Amino acid sequence: MATTQTCTRFTDEYQLYEELGKGAFSVVRRCVKKSSNQEYAAKIINTKKLSARDHQKLEREARICRLLKHPNIVRLHESISEEGFHYLVFDLVTGGELFEDIVAREYYSEADASHCIHQILESVNHIHQHDIVHRDLKPENLLLASKCKGAAVKLADFGLAIEVQGDQQAWFGFAGTPGYLSPEVLRKDPYGKPVDIWACGVILYILLVGYPPFWDEDQHKLYQQIKAGAYDFPSPEWDTVTPEAKNLINQMLTINPAKRITADQALKHPWVCQRSTVASMMHRQETVECLRKFNARRKLKGAILTTMLVSRNFSGIAFGCRKAASTVPCTSSTGETITGAAKSLLNKKTDGVKEPQTTVVHNATDGIKGSTESCNTTTEDEDLKVRKQEIIKITEQLIEAINNGDFEAYTKICDPGLTSFEPEALGNLVEGMDFHKFYFDNLLSKHTKPIHTTILNPHVHVIGEDAACIAYIRLTQYIDAQGRPRTTQSEETRVWYRRDGKWLNVHYHCSGAPAAPLQ
Repeated sequence: MATTQTCTRFTDEYQLYEELGKGAFSVVRRCVKKSSNQEYAAKIINTKKLSARDHQKLEREARICRLLKHPNIVRLHESISEEGFHYLVFDLVTGGELFEDIVAREYYSEADASHCIHQILESVNHIHQHDIVHRDLKPENLLLASKCKGAAVKLADFGLAIEVQGDQQAWFGFAGTPGYLSPEVLRKDPYGKPVDIWACGVILYILLVGYPPFWDEDQHKLYQQIKAGAYDFPSPEWDTVTPEAKNLINQMLTINPAKRITADQALKHPWVCQRSTVASMMHRQETVECLRKFNARRKLKGAILTTMLVSRNFSGIAFGCRKAASTVPCTSSTGETITGAAKSLLNKKTDGVKEPQTTVVHNATDGIKGSTESCNTTTEDEDLKVRKQEIIKITEQLIEAINNGDFEAYTKICDPGLTSFEPEALGNLVEGMDFHKFYFDNLLSKHTKPIHTTILNPHVHVIGEDAACIAYIRLTQYIDAQGRPRTTQSEETRVWYRRDGKWLNVHYHCSGAPAAPLQ
């Protein structure tokens, strides 16, 4: 197959099918080459949206991918330019993410982790031999070739990759994903191939215990941890990990890049090349459970980020957030339409045996003012204010539907593919309405005592014309089974998307007490 083609049209040679993922500047769809009936994945970039700098990055990505032919790297087969679009035709990998596959396994051991990192190091060694630095090694970019047992791990997404001269160290810009950035990048020192090895060390640490070596909700504190190399091997989870595995992690997470182990050296480490005799075969159930929660958290963050990126860069393109990854990462309607929908929900009668449920918003104006994106005047744009009020109002409607146990009203305000991360899900990211319907059918609908909800300090962040995030504290007052008044508090974030003139809740995150008071 030809590697690069600019004189023929993609649509003449390929048939496009379903969407596989979406990014800030691109969408990935399954495609079939008409002449051979072979399946591929087409990364479609809307070049009309790209700046001159973005065009250069696209050319660099295609140039780099053409160089790389390795069983552990997603291969580029063709690069085709058309009017307004550029198509990169890659291997179709159908096995999903490596980390998602691990949590679905019945058995997972240190030896399995060794086999995984072995394949990752093979791909990194190959790109380093070609003087390429990936710069964005992380779980989302580690895919499996197929669903078959033992399928190869494949490194994907060279959108941030750079070309270097041998072991050259230079400042190539601040790029990567926070938890996987190396100390030298954070210090803005010259850097090179060792940044990929640092990321491999972070990945290996996660593969062994299910959580990262560096973690803090405060990004500044996270970066301080990384720059100091402040990680450890706490008990009890690390007690069952072999000393050889810890030794390899230490060599990968060496602060000084000049002293950090190389990919070639890591492949010769006993824990990697002699795994059958060195790595433990004990099943690591706790690792699997922790990894499941880790996956849920990163998926949620990726979904919210994609919502923001898609809305900012493709305001006219249909939204598919629930299928998107974090690096991969709408028509407006009148206020009257939104208000009409809200009123119909407000006026909806609930079952006669229930007492009225109420929702109160405190400091809504302060919350709106505090979330201004960028404004040189003291007065916000009136349209922006109206939109933010819409988001607060529709959030009220949603919570009122929950308090009333009104699943019909709830489904009208939520996207059918709603994803949520909440205490009731025990650290898992759940998708769809079935999980929520159980609570409406068996708990919320049984309430005969009043529930009062207060929303404190709502902060709305408008993202383009048709997406917004709202964060707030929710106080829920209710009467428990013994007749005593109770109050629960939760911190909540909701991502809203406007489709066909109607706001829908597409993502929900809750920390603190369960949103539904258990009586």
